Amino acid sequence: MRKRRRILRVLLVSIGTGIVVLAGLFAIAWALTPIPDTTQKQATAQGSVIYYRDGKSVLARQGIDRRKVELDRVPEHVRDAVIAAENRSFYEDAGVSLKGTGRAVWSTLTGQQLQGGSTITQQLVRNYYSGLSQERSVTRKFKEILIAMKVDQSKSKDWVLEQYLNTIYFGRGANGIQSAARAYFGKDVEDLSVAEGAYLAAVIQQPSRFADPKGTDLAAAKERWQSVITAMAQTGVLTTEQVAAQRFPSLETPKKPFELKGQAQYMLEQVTAELNRRGYTDEDINSGGLKIVTTFDKKLMQAAQRAVEDTLPDSTPKKVRTGLAAVDPATGEVVAFYGGKPSQSKYYDSAFSAKVMAGSTFKPYTLAAALNNGFDLSTRVDGNSPLRVASASQAIPNDGDRSYGQINLISATQNSVNTAFVDLGQKVGLDKVAATAEAAGIPAAQLDKQKEAASFPLGVSSVSAVQNASGFSTFANKGVHVEAHVVRSVTDAEGRKEVVKAVRTEVVGEQAAADTIYAMQQVVKYGTGTAARLYDRPVAGKTGTTDDSRSVWFNGFTPQLAVAVDMFRDDNATVSIPGYGTQFGGQLPAQIWRAFMTEAMEGKPVEEFPEPSEYGWSSDYSEPERDSDGPGPQYSPPPSQDDWDQPEPDLSQPPFTGPPETEGPEDGGPDEQPEQPSPPDTEVPDQPSVQETGDEDGRNGRTQQAGQVGQAGR
Repeated sequence: MRKRRRILRVLLVSIGTGIVVLAGLFAIAWALTPIPDTTQKQATAQGSVIYYRDGKSVLARQGIDRRKVELDRVPEHVRDAVIAAENRSFYEDAGVSLKGTGRAVWSTLTGQQLQGGSTITQQLVRNYYSGLSQERSVTRKFKEILIAMKVDQSKSKDWVLEQYLNTIYFGRGANGIQSAARAYFGKDVEDLSVAEGAYLAAVIQQPSRFADPKGTDLAAAKERWQSVITAMAQTGVLTTEQVAAQRFPSLETPKKPFELKGQAQYMLEQVTAELNRRGYTDEDINSGGLKIVTTFDKKLMQAAQRAVEDTLPDSTPKKVRTGLAAVDPATGEVVAFYGGKPSQSKYYDSAFSAKVMAGSTFKPYTLAAALNNGFDLSTRVDGNSPLRVASASQAIPNDGDRSYGQINLISATQNSVNTAFVDLGQKVGLDKVAATAEAAGIPAAQLDKQKEAASFPLGVSSVSAVQNASGFSTFANKGVHVEAHVVRSVTDAEGRKEVVKAVRTEVVGEQAAADTIYAMQQVVKYGTGTAARLYDRPVAGKTGTTDDSRSVWFNGFTPQLAVAVDMFRDDNATVSIPGYGTQFGGQLPAQIWRAFMTEAMEGKPVEEFPEPSEYGWSSDYSEPERDSDGPGPQYSPPPSQDDWDQPEPDLSQPPFTGPPETEGPEDGGPDEQPEQPSPPDTEVPDQPSVQETGDEDGRNGRTQQAGQVGQAGR
């Protein structure tokens, strides 16, 4: 008997000692296990939504699909469903379930699959805080329990439930209850019914299996849903009558991952690039929950695509690329563009990335530089051909070697006289021409190689459609250039809004801009740009055709919108279309421009350009004698140089009745697969080591060593 008592005493002492030791160890572990002060990035990350300029139409979604909501937006019956399914004692327990934890620990020790048993608080701790791995070990489980208990002591139950509902994954790519409501039922969380809330609670257990259940999976999903409804009755949140009234909800068809189509991919690329330049990292964009409002007008984007694709003939070779860019002069916002067909422009877009020789669309920068530096519209320059410049080894001719004599700047612009602009560049100084173009948005790096060449005013530098449209917007905005940009505002996940403030630069004075516009109006009224006329409002613009028509342009504007259209080929060859022949700036580019602007200006008020200076230029304006095959007598001023010996055809129909011309495989025919184009942010087509220049219609082109005199097209 005594021996038994002695053994019992020893056993009790041992147990007591063990309890004390365990309590001591627990106390040490408790003290050494703080609540982590950082959260897992994936647990709180919210993807960004990118909108068109109206701030409502979604352009793209980036990153993780999660939209955080406050708990009071989640209906009581949805919260009750989750609690009934995952942790019925949630509001009473200390953050852990001893029974469930014991079962999970035993499963781990015996090597079996880790079973359930974790409370909502434990699940949150595991998925929310940094420093807790997902490995199946007793150590990790014990650490999870300690942190869960501490969270339960330091945070309210509602806080825990709110974080849990915003953290948990529900399948269909949806993270958090709000995204799940949209993914499964196409509605916001506050609009969920009892049956729908119960289904989302059922999904938590097996999100992949129940995301789009069919067959046996559907049967299992219905069984799991019914068990949640039953549990809600057992917890007292649903009456017997309410349970009987519930019906398995109808699930929305799962949406495919957000796919960017057409021009949207180009828009996203430009938006991302600009956000990066403004200090937003890719991580910010993909997980920062940003609301990004772009400058792109959805209707104008569609109009740009229609203008290009409906105007271009079906016979257009696949190597021929077309870019269009529209810029708001007052704000610098790129409101629309066309970057090419995705199948054609896989590696870069034709509006932002592709840079081709500007041709005579560069001449207005020279004109504006002169008018801002003491010259006026009555200034006379040398329009004779050829023109010899001391700094160049070869002379520059005009188209057809035609001489215009001493002409004023209006006639020089309207007729796009190469020698006149070379002479003007020499008089005003090429450094001032370069400074004007740079201030108007053409990057210096694209001007530096050519800015000391006598042919610089003729457009031997390469620019993109966006850059050229932005440059011309300067004139429409009274000589002030507003930085071209594609992002209007960024609002972060906390509601802080940053409105983009574009850089404004005074390029030329108001009167210099007004006089430049007046000269450019004559191009559209009487010169090579007549195909761009808008018959309800004034237009100013300039055509451009480089050597051998390797790039052809029309760049013009109304007071409200500046738009540039260019055409070129991947292989730097002549832009020629079977049945329509070699292209010039006043042909298809001008027609595309007019098609877009006709739609873009519909319903907009008619605004007039400012009045030009009164320098007496009209009294001494002289008209050169025109060739017999120039435009008809309905145009009182002379035709532009492009029109000499080159009457403009009717491009609405092929200019002959025979079968369409076809190009051989090496010529890039319409059925040919496009070659891999040049990479983004490089000049397209690739520029040779010598300056390639051409005049108005490309027939008298020259190839000059860098720094020598050459010609560029109108």
